[in-house]
Order: sequence, then structure tokens, then C-alpha cells
Amino acid sequence: MGQYQATIAEEIDVVDLQEMYKKFVVECPSGALHLHEFKNFFGVTDNNDASTYVDSMFRAFDKNGDNIIDFLEYVAALNLVLRGKLEHKLRWSFKMYDKDGNGCVDKSELREIIQAIYNVKKGWRKDPDVQALTADEVCERIFQSVDENGDGQLSLQEFVEGAQKDSWVLKMLQLDTNPCSWVVEQRRRSALF
Repeated sequence: MGQYQATIAEEIDVVDLQEMYKKFVVECPSGALHLHEFKNFFGVTDNNDASTYVDSMFRAFDKNGDNIIDFLEYVAALNLVLRGKLEHKLRWSFKMYDKDGNGCVDKSELREIIQAIYNVKKGWRKDPDVQALTADEVCERIFQSVDENGDGQLSLQEFVEGAQKDSWVLKMLQLDTNPCSWVVEQRRRSALF
């Protein structure tokens, strides 16, 4: 679950941007990446454990809500992943958790994404903090630490401030937004089967 931090060598430069554009054009000749293409890119099907996680990621990347990711949204997302400030990454993570878009994250939304992440990452990234707790236990612990007013929902402010105050909560709430390592691992797995 932890957040990927880019090094200087991994920042986007002109050559990288050109390569990303080539890949985007090959994957999306129309210039628009639709959800089914996005899932295909990540090797995810609707009945795959990763489907919920990838659906949320797509919604978060689709800044204007038109159900497609254009090249500018694609580059903006990658820029956030590689260069974004902690608060911006937390705001992006919040958007992924807030499935119904009502501006709050309730326990069921939090639990669903945490469980999807567990399912996606099962077996390829061992994290003792995560492996020791169930998704329900992680959800309860986060709400005990972060839900300041006890209303059973996390506002954006509670989410961001709570994550910044508690390193364990930060580790649990930040989503691994580095698609590169995830894609490489998914493609490696596909090649094995």
C-alpha cells in the first residue's frame, strides 16, 4: 500500500514524455483511453480481483469525468505519481476511496478499496504491517485514528490531516500510484501462465 517516491532519475524528461506518447498512441489510437482499454492495459477483467482498484484509479485519472482519459490527463496523472507533493497525492488517494463522489469516505468505501488492494497485491509485495491485519481491522483502526468528529465518515480534511499526523495511517491510506511497477509485475505474471 505505501506510496512510491520517485528519485531524480525517474522524473519525466522529454525523452520519457515522447515514449509515453508513443505508448499512449499505440494503446489508444483514437487519443482516448476508455475504461475497458485501461483495464486491458493493466491485464484486468471485470471478474478479476483488481477490477475495483482499477475502476477507482480510472475515475481518479479522468479529471473531467467524461469517462475517457486523454493524453493530458494521462501525463497529469504520471506527473502526480512521479513529482507530486504529499498533500496532492493524498487528495488523489481520497478521490479513489470516495467511490460515490459525495465528498466523504465511509467505512464500506474504505474497506472495499483496502480489500481490492489486498487482492491485487497478494503474493507480490509482502508488507508485514498489512499482512498482519485484515481489511476490516485496517479500516477500523484508520477510523479510530482519523474520524475526528465520530460521524462514521472521513472528510477530505480528516483524511489528509489524519494521514499527515500518523505514519501508520499515512502508509495505509496512500495508494501505490506508481503504475510502472504494478504493470511490470502483472505482465510478468501473465507471461508465467
